[in-house]
Amino acid sequence: MGCGESKPSNNTQKKNNVTSAATGQRRTSGSSFKDKYSIGKTLGEGAFSVVKEVTNRNSRKAFAVKVVTKAKLTREDEVALQDEIAILKNCNHPNIINLYDSFDESQYYYLVTELMLGGELFDRIVTKTFYNEKEARDVCKILFQALAYCHKRDVAHRDLKPENLLLVSRDDDKNIKIADFGFAKKVSSEKCLLTQCGTPGYVAPEILHGVPYGTKADMWSLGVITYILLGGYPPFIEQNQRELFKKIKRGQYEFHVEYWGSISKEAKDLIASMLNTEPDRRISANDALTNPWITGRDEDLESQNLAVNLGAFKKYNAKRKVRQAVLTLMATNKITSLGYMFRTNNA
Repeated sequence: MGCGESKPSNNTQKKNNVTSAATGQRRTSGSSFKDKYSIGKTLGEGAFSVVKEVTNRNSRKAFAVKVVTKAKLTREDEVALQDEIAILKNCNHPNIINLYDSFDESQYYYLVTELMLGGELFDRIVTKTFYNEKEARDVCKILFQALAYCHKRDVAHRDLKPENLLLVSRDDDKNIKIADFGFAKKVSSEKCLLTQCGTPGYVAPEILHGVPYGTKADMWSLGVITYILLGGYPPFIEQNQRELFKKIKRGQYEFHVEYWGSISKEAKDLIASMLNTEPDRRISANDALTNPWITGRDEDLESQNLAVNLGAFKKYNAKRKVRQAVLTLMATNKITSLGYMFRTNNA
C-alpha cells in the first residue's frame, strides 16, 4: 500500500449510515437516501456507478448523486471510495466540487454533490466565436488556485483531464470546478504514491516509469491541459498507446509555429516548466500563481486572438467527445482498457 491509504473496516455496516458534509459527522439514522431525496433523470453511467439528478424533498434544491453498487467493488475500490468521501468532506474551495451528503446503505453508496448545470469547460469553449490568450490564462489561474489548495492539504488528485473540469452554470464561464476525486489520495511526503492510475495523454512520466511520485504529477496533467487551452490540440499525440507513453516519458513535444507563433513567450515558458519530466524541477501550483504569465497585464494578452487555435480546439474536442462516448460504453460493459483509465493494485 502507498502513503495515506486506509484499510477498509471489518465492522459490519449498519443499513443507513450517513455522513453530512454540513457537520462532518457520521451517524446511524432512520432516514435513508430515498427518504431525503427524490430521484430524477440519469446524467451519466459507468462500470460501478450511475450519476443521477436528485431533489432534496425538504428544500426542493437540485443536486447530483453518484450511486455506487457495492457488489461491483473490489477491496481497492472500497478504499478509493472512502478516500474520495473523506477528501471531499474536508475540501472547502470555490473551485472544487462540493460534497453535501453521503449515505452508506446495504447495497449502495450515495454521494450527493452540487449539480453542475454548465457541463464541461471544453464544451463551453468550443461555442465561442472569439477566444484570446487572456481567456485561457484566466482559466489556468483558477485551476492553479484550486490545485494549490489541494496540494497545501497534501491531496493529490491524480486524474486531471478535461472531463473533470466542470461549470456550475450555463451563464458563467469562470465558475469552474474540479470534479471526480475517485483517484485522489492524501500524501504524507512528496514522493510516496505508487499506484499507476490516471488517463493516458494526461498522465505524468514518473507514473509511467513506476517510481514513487507525489502532487507534482498533477502539475504535469495541468500542463497538458494548459497546452490544449492555448494550442487547441494535445502536446502528445500517437494512435499507438505504447508510442504515446514513450513520448510522454521523454517529454517529446513542440510548439508548432502555425499555432504557437503568436502566443506569448511567458505562456510557453510556463508550459515547459509544467511539462518537465523531472518532478523535482517541475513548477508547483503555488509557484505557478506568481508566474509572469499569470500575473501579467490583461491588455498584453487580450490582443492575442487565437482564432486558428480555436478551430483546432473544436476539431480536437469533437474527437475527444466521440472517444469519451466509446470509452464510457466500454466501462459500462466492464471492458478493461488502458486507453480509458488505469489503476494497479499498489497504492
